[in-house]
Amino acid sequence: MLTGIGMDATPQAITLALTSPGLDPHAVRAVVCVPTFRRPDHLLKTLRSLAEQTGAPPFAVVLVENDDERREGLEAARPLFESGMLAGHAIVAHERGNCSAYNAGWKTALSRFPAMAFLLVVDDDEVAPPDWIARLAATAEATGADIVGGPQRAVFEPGARAGAARRHPVFTPHFSATGPVPILYSSGNVLLRRRVLEAMGAPFLDTRFNFIGGGDSDFYARCRDKGFRFAWCAEAAVQETTPARRTEFSWLNARSLRNGAISSMIEHRRDASPAGRLRTLAKSAALLLAAPIRGTLLGWRTRSALIGLYPLQVAVGRFLAEFGRINEQYRRPEQN
Repeated sequence: MLTGIGMDATPQAITLALTSPGLDPHAVRAVVCVPTFRRPDHLLKTLRSLAEQTGAPPFAVVLVENDDERREGLEAARPLFESGMLAGHAIVAHERGNCSAYNAGWKTALSRFPAMAFLLVVDDDEVAPPDWIARLAATAEATGADIVGGPQRAVFEPGARAGAARRHPVFTPHFSATGPVPILYSSGNVLLRRRVLEAMGAPFLDTRFNFIGGGDSDFYARCRDKGFRFAWCAEAAVQETTPARRTEFSWLNARSLRNGAISSMIEHRRDASPAGRLRTLAKSAALLLAAPIRGTLLGWRTRSALIGLYPLQVAVGRFLAEFGRINEQYRRPEQN
């Protein structure tokens, strides 16, 4: 059992549960981290898409089971590892939470694969195209970027609302063209060079974001502060299976408020001084005052009142966060 300490001083524990037969860690150039929590059926789709990769450097998979009780993902994936269909390790991250799972997987990849040059992440509700690893790695080499992201294309399950809900900003990639970008926001489809992990050090993601989300955005902000460069690969899109409930107003409202809260939290983290907190509060107030105008313009441009609400929801989320009102949307995964 491996142990470490999170940024909030919470003990973390990792158990190595599975290792594929004949694994040569010194031959592995890329490692794909797959965190999973109670999605065993879709996890198999994700893992099979990794088994079908072409043109990639020699790679291994680190599966991170974050359900310490049922471990359904681990058991569903066991035959793929034991048969050698996938090379790598399956671990259990005993501390529940998104950031804790990522930290466990990244730490394992860094410590167990000494020749690893690239770490990639794909979530257990996503399916990667056959050239996914190859395209992200090629973009990193072509641009010299330290961190490369790609689109997460929502594939809505039956029953999803049509129209504006599917075009909502929470489902829209931040960039459209391949090349350097100022920063990234999501870890669901990303490549990081080994030197990023070594420089940032474990724990990589702040576990205070475990059930809120945004630990990846906070991590990228800290990476940018250290001088690391970012790029986007539009051709490395993954398909993200999206439940119908995510097109309902209640979910979109909660996610929009959460996005605003996360931005405020990250700014406070970067400058926790009284002057810094005052600047963040002033920015939150200014965005709240400007939100009705910005929302009206956005709604007119998109012909959608639902989308037009987004600037106001983000601004309200920022303002509520100033007073400790933050929705832990990942606390109840069955409702997320």
